Amino acid sequence: MEKIKLVIADDHNLFRKGMTAMLNQIGDFELIGEAANGKELLDLLARVTPDIALLDLQMPVMDGVETTEHIQSQFPHVKVIIVSMHEEDRFIIHLLEKGVNGYLLKDSEPGEVENAIRRVMSDGFYYSDFVSKALHRKVITRATPPAPLFNSKVQISPREMEVLQLLCEGLSTLEISEKLFVSPRTVEGHRLRLLEKTGTKNTAGLVAYAFKNDLL
Repeated sequence: MEKIKLVIADDHNLFRKGMTAMLNQIGDFELIGEAANGKELLDLLARVTPDIALLDLQMPVMDGVETTEHIQSQFPHVKVIIVSMHEEDRFIIHLLEKGVNGYLLKDSEPGEVENAIRRVMSDGFYYSDFVSKALHRKVITRATPPAPLFNSKVQISPREMEVLQLLCEGLSTLEISEKLFVSPRTVEGHRLRLLEKTGTKNTAGLVAYAFKNDLL
């Protein structure tokens, strides 16, 4: 059985050890390293190759935002899930726009953490209920009209719009293919074209972009 390789960075030793113990109990998860700050994590990533990094936002030396930027430029194969105590919409939206793959609260149930990791591995992103609500609040409370999403030379097709809508509802590639009666490969093709048109890095960024620009 191929294991999902994980690393974790958090300056609170008790929380970090607790997360490590919890994740190590899951048979196909493997914790291959831990760090107390972003700088330590980047040094670790130079030696190991995880699938997912779980990051705290507030850490000494290098925080989660700066660390995420370095991971995306130096280790683009590593997916990032933020695990934070911050519930403010501005933190959530900012990090989704930065292209993080998921955002969890530190008081999340163990089952949700496991589900988030699996969804990020299979679909590239995970949105909890509170993240979805934050995105919707961003749309509702925006005071100024959104900038045009596409220029006159770029068009989004009706089928791409359907795929985007379903991605924003949190459906996986397989679920979308079954709903639209097309192959998963076709869905993935639409998703990649949407990424290209919007200039976003991944599905999480695409969904955040769609909500921010009131595309739906």
